Amino acid sequence: MATSRIVEHVGRVLIDRYRLTRPLGTGASAHVYVAEDVTLRRRVAVKLLHPGLADDEAFLRRFQAEARVVAALRHPNIVRVYDWGDDHGSPFLVMELLEGGSLRSLLDRGQLLSPAQAARVGIEAARALDYAHRRGLVHRDIKSANLLFDEDGQVSVADFGLARALAEATWTEPVGAMLGTARYAAPEQIGGGPLDGKADVYALALVLVEAVTGKVPFAADTTIGTLMARVDRDLPVPDELGPLTAAIAAAGTAQPAQRVDAAAFAAALTSAARQLPAPAALTLAAVEVDATRIDEDPDLTQLPFGSKLFDAERVERADRPPVSGERTTAGVAPPRRRPLPTSGPAPKPARRSPPRRRKRWLIALAIVLAVAGVGAGALVWTRASKPSHPVPSVVNLTPAAAEAALGRLHFRLRTSQTFDEQVLKGLIIRQGEPVNRMLREGSTVPVVVSLGPPPVAVPDLAGLTQTDATNRLIGAGLKLGSVSGRYDNANKGVVLSWSGQGGQLPKGSAVDLVVSQGPPVVAVPSIGSGSFAAAQSTLAAANLKAVEKDVFSNTVAKGQVISTSPGAATSVQVGSTVTVTVSKGPDLVGVTDVRGQSVVAATNALQAAGFNVTGVTGNPTRNVTRTSPASNAQVLRGSSVTLFTG
Repeated sequence: MATSRIVEHVGRVLIDRYRLTRPLGTGASAHVYVAEDVTLRRRVAVKLLHPGLADDEAFLRRFQAEARVVAALRHPNIVRVYDWGDDHGSPFLVMELLEGGSLRSLLDRGQLLSPAQAARVGIEAARALDYAHRRGLVHRDIKSANLLFDEDGQVSVADFGLARALAEATWTEPVGAMLGTARYAAPEQIGGGPLDGKADVYALALVLVEAVTGKVPFAADTTIGTLMARVDRDLPVPDELGPLTAAIAAAGTAQPAQRVDAAAFAAALTSAARQLPAPAALTLAAVEVDATRIDEDPDLTQLPFGSKLFDAERVERADRPPVSGERTTAGVAPPRRRPLPTSGPAPKPARRSPPRRRKRWLIALAIVLAVAGVGAGALVWTRASKPSHPVPSVVNLTPAAAEAALGRLHFRLRTSQTFDEQVLKGLIIRQGEPVNRMLREGSTVPVVVSLGPPPVAVPDLAGLTQTDATNRLIGAGLKLGSVSGRYDNANKGVVLSWSGQGGQLPKGSAVDLVVSQGPPVVAVPSIGSGSFAAAQSTLAAANLKAVEKDVFSNTVAKGQVISTSPGAATSVQVGSTVTVTVSKGPDLVGVTDVRGQSVVAATNALQAAGFNVTGVTGNPTRNVTRTSPASNAQVLRGSSVTLFTG
């Protein structure tokens, strides 16, 4: 796609509301832009579909119907569709903008996921698929490019409903029409029959294997080669997947009837994740695109198939010139539409297949025809009795994984449950048929699934300290959970309540405590400079007690409040006592009468009374005749006094 084809729309405003501000990328069906919703003033993603689709009435009909359905989905792991419309012949979708990029972009930067990171991605995606499947919506095109991250690394599935709409653009009134990416296609997609959610589960399993190993199982040089490699072959799980192996194997079973659904896949991944360390945060890059170089989606090898594998073969042959000497099938018309472009290398010149390869092709084709139900005589089995197989070990597997393992041998699974101290909840404790015992197909293998340790009674913790409560919980087979505080008249640190009170909990469960922080607290109110009576009333309103303390003050009038202790805004317990300091006014005393005394005696007497003698006027050897201030005058304690002699 030429650069100008996507960049030329930047700045365009769709239906007078969505301003396209920056290109994100382009694919087989649409250009994607960052846009501004000028009405709600928020950033969104806009998928502007290619002009060739605007003239396809079947596509537009399906596109509008699917947009309404997808817009009604409300799940944290599904990209929200806010709006849809048509701007002068350009159909578009308005979606939630996720700025962490896609899993595809992460892998393209050479960053592989650890099993723990893949488990988290798989769990979130599988939960989204389960939500959609329970509402009758199948994605049909799960791939790494459709798993988007927000800035916190949470996964959301994009493009629900678009694959189905594009399928109708390819045919008129298709039967079981589907369109998806070949490298992630489930084996049943070859037959072209109606698909259910298990095709999405298979595709997600392939995506997770690729996320950890960097390689897609069964990927071949051609679309047909990729698909034929999956016919009647279960997905091989590389050792790098570790504890995820059983879950991936259960999702990668070739036969849809034996494959787990999205809910079971999410449960199996969750069980496996418990055996892994906490996943490290993904190294995400902000969504940025060089406007001079817009890369095509690397997953554009699509599947425009009809109801039979012959249709796929015709598509492949129609896209290359005939080889000299090659036989053709009479009456086979070329496909109605040119197939969508692929991202793989140019096809190699065709040549005759050797007899052994041709035989393998015919066998695989017969199997596909049998599964699709289009050739009653394509494959005939004549057996005098059902075959027998050795029973595999399914102990320590989840029921979903065990069902997949037994289903490959055409055995059925019957489960019962019991408590077990040693085996984790959800795993099989034992099986009713010995390992390697020969059983006929269709036989039932009973298993017992662990409910985890039996529940234990939660002990009474009332009145205990946190330390004593912890010891009692450990003794009962439980453990301390979170501890929160609450103000209460009980002593500080005493247990007030606890989770599971009066009931039972699984052994090893955490019990949360609520402990007393002591009586409730209140902030000392601001008293101001009023009287003690006014201060007492204000403190009483805050459930505090007042006590008066009178002191002299040379600056505050007598009877007025000077301060409180504790001070205003200090947090104290309800009912506490607050000391209110009240002014007694200035500290006045009368000047001591020292007339007739010697200067020395007068000085000593005045200093003893708290005065400061500042000087002597007259003969210092004579007796004092008067003072300034005068004798008995009321002055501040510590005032200066001058002596006069005759």
